[in-house]
Amino acid sequence: MLVYRSASMLHFYKLSSPPKLLLQRLKHSYSYLSSSPLSSLSSPTYSLRIRLFWLNQSYRRGNRRFSTAAAAVVSDKGGNDTFFADEGVSWASLGLSDRLCRAISNAGLERPSLVQAASIPSILSGKDVVVAAETGSGKTHAYLVPLIDKLCNPPDHLKDYDSDQGLMPSHRISLVLCPNVLLCEQVVRMACGLCDDNGEPLLKVTAVCGRQGWPVNQPDIIVSTPAALLNNIDPKKQRKLNFVRGVKYVVFDEADMLLCGSFQNQVIRLINMLRFDEKQLSQVSKCELENTAELGSDSPGECGLEDGEPQNESILAEDEDFEGDNEVEDLKEESEAGSINRKDWRRVRKDYIRSKQYIFVAATLPVNGKKTAGAVLKRMFPDANWISGNYLHCHNPRLEQKWVEVAVDTQVDALIDAVNQGSRSDVGVSRTMIFANTVDAVEAVAKILERAGIKCYCYHKDISLEERAKTLVDFREKGGVFVCTDAAARGVDVPNVSHVIQADFATSAVDFLHRVGRTARAGQYGLVTSLHTESNRDLVDAIRQAKKLGRPVVPVKSEMHPLMKWQGSKELGT
Repeated sequence: MLVYRSASMLHFYKLSSPPKLLLQRLKHSYSYLSSSPLSSLSSPTYSLRIRLFWLNQSYRRGNRRFSTAAAAVVSDKGGNDTFFADEGVSWASLGLSDRLCRAISNAGLERPSLVQAASIPSILSGKDVVVAAETGSGKTHAYLVPLIDKLCNPPDHLKDYDSDQGLMPSHRISLVLCPNVLLCEQVVRMACGLCDDNGEPLLKVTAVCGRQGWPVNQPDIIVSTPAALLNNIDPKKQRKLNFVRGVKYVVFDEADMLLCGSFQNQVIRLINMLRFDEKQLSQVSKCELENTAELGSDSPGECGLEDGEPQNESILAEDEDFEGDNEVEDLKEESEAGSINRKDWRRVRKDYIRSKQYIFVAATLPVNGKKTAGAVLKRMFPDANWISGNYLHCHNPRLEQKWVEVAVDTQVDALIDAVNQGSRSDVGVSRTMIFANTVDAVEAVAKILERAGIKCYCYHKDISLEERAKTLVDFREKGGVFVCTDAAARGVDVPNVSHVIQADFATSAVDFLHRVGRTARAGQYGLVTSLHTESNRDLVDAIRQAKKLGRPVVPVKSEMHPLMKWQGSKELGT
């Protein structure tokens, strides 16, 4: 089970006069998903037009720009929408090539979402980008689409750059890092869904994770977990050197997880490797230009790294030392360049030509506190563009929420009533996700439902990856009831989940947002039923109060309670 705690939330920028939300159901489908058209609610008065608000906000290390995909209401005959950009905003208008626009249209993506419309131009510009937007807002395509466009159509000044330098392979690679194997496979599936006119994927995309090792044929996009990537490049120095030189675009999907907890050291090792390569290449490039200018020189100048270890950078905090920089030593040893003295290296650490782009994507991104993911990003990438979703850390206006306080003697009946209510959905195949906090609780809930004649799927860490993948496919295609831990709360995109039930209430506000984000995705509507006990009251009250006031969800520190104690109800399933 993934349990992610946070005591802070990202500041949320809102319009000074927010419009009334007159919601409209619109069809939105993906090529790999089967979707059902929904009836629409229309309004004769309002429609949405996308606006990009660029704000300047001062921080200790300078100014950083934010971009918000904000909705401004104008008088029109259309309806109101909180997901899609205005009808006047097309994929082509965002600066994408005709070939890619056709592929997107063939994939069933008729219009960009608000987040996509704000993110794509920023990523195409080449700057580092942080996309922090609510679940189900289209973030995966928001980074895949511009990266595919950049790989298919490299800028003119870069086409011959690699070969001219003599240091980098001409093949440019995009790397996408995800926290788990199933999310990697989902990203690969979405990237391969963008096909050329002949039905073939625009680019070669492969996953390096699970049982899938290093690809024989060089792909354009590699999707991997941090551990799997390091395990594949660490043993072979030449492979590491070629890979790091070839990577030009790096995406950190679920960035708040990757930059904290057990992933942090591995991710920072990778960032150090990539940044070292940028600085090394920058210094060599400068030396080449200087040597070319010295036409009267009898001997060419030397550029490269000396045998000494360069001074390490700390990116966690100014007073912290980061251990594990062997990667830069390996890269240094493999370099074919000459030497750079230590004084020059210290200078190039802060003044170097950028040759890689970093993109961070998350549905929750706390910034308060020294070691939160957002705070780490501020220090590492102070000049990055930040794209903030309208409902980041807030309640989704397309969600209907029901709160049911239960006790030991009422929890089973309340659970069954909630499941039966969701099964009466009028949208063809119904899909209900039930969250519990532990593996034992998931198994106990499944037995209770089976005893009540309700078939269900189980999904948790003790089930093999192959079986979990098959379970997800069956749930996507056939619908039904899906009982799971928080392992299914992040990144997993299942179409048309109409109902989310919290059999155990979430242990933090962040977990709550990810759970309820499994429904009401891509402009659709959804229902959330939260069963809670007295032990959850503080967290529940804080979340409900935030909804009432229209503010970001306020995290409440709380110990992990046994809560519903579903494991004590196992006898009901025997």
